[in-house]
Amino acid sequence: MQTIIEVKELRREYVTYKGAIHRKKEVVQAVRGIDFTVKRGEIFGLLGQNGAGKTTTIKMLTTLLAPTSGTCKVFGYDTFREEKQIRKRINFIFGGEMGVYRRLSAEDNLRYFANLYRMDVKERERRIKDILELVELTGAADRLAETYSKGMIQRLQIARGLINDPEILFMDEPTVGLDPLGAHMLRDLIRKLRDAGKTVLLTTHYLPEAEELCDRMVILNHGKIVASGTSAEIRGDAESLEDAYIRLIKEDAV
Repeated sequence: MQTIIEVKELRREYVTYKGAIHRKKEVVQAVRGIDFTVKRGEIFGLLGQNGAGKTTTIKMLTTLLAPTSGTCKVFGYDTFREEKQIRKRINFIFGGEMGVYRRLSAEDNLRYFANLYRMDVKERERRIKDILELVELTGAADRLAETYSKGMIQRLQIARGLINDPEILFMDEPTVGLDPLGAHMLRDLIRKLRDAGKTVLLTTHYLPEAEELCDRMVILNHGKIVASGTSAEIRGDAESLEDAYIRLIKEDAV
């Protein structure tokens, strides 16, 4: 399969200052020289605890944050210098309920975002109908988003992320805060997207979800990769991916 994301020696540092009077400069290394590739048509996972560097990495991949150093390419384009060639072919979905307008209906939310892409009206309406059917919101299309459950909101966010027909969909902890049924429906939807030819890159710290969904994954700890490969390759002789994960994190701390 074709490689469409390439990351080499990727680093991101933040400068912070401590102290109210005698301020001391401190450099925080959020991402510390990571390497991985993503193939077209796969579900790829970035795993790790809070603060491991997952969200920082995904922000660099989606052109929202400039790397400090290293290579970060999507479709062969540099995410910092050639972002215009990338943005129209990707979309980004946040976890939680921040990505839609709650005082609008599902249809009007999607019309608004479609208009940002200057879509033809007939194409817009056809696409909205197809996407709402895909995310199973057709029956609630004219209801205000503020009346939706968390699971429905998250499915509407995915619908919003699909409005421009992206080749890659980036998802930052897409099932956070969902009940088991809502999370199950969302995982089924992610598999449907992969089956339809989309590439999905998601971050999560929920290991059973990663094991169920991801074709390949990397585990991040304190900004660096401590393991990569398929779930079976990372698990090795451990009884579960969770056991392997805990062992890797403990070994990295030594």
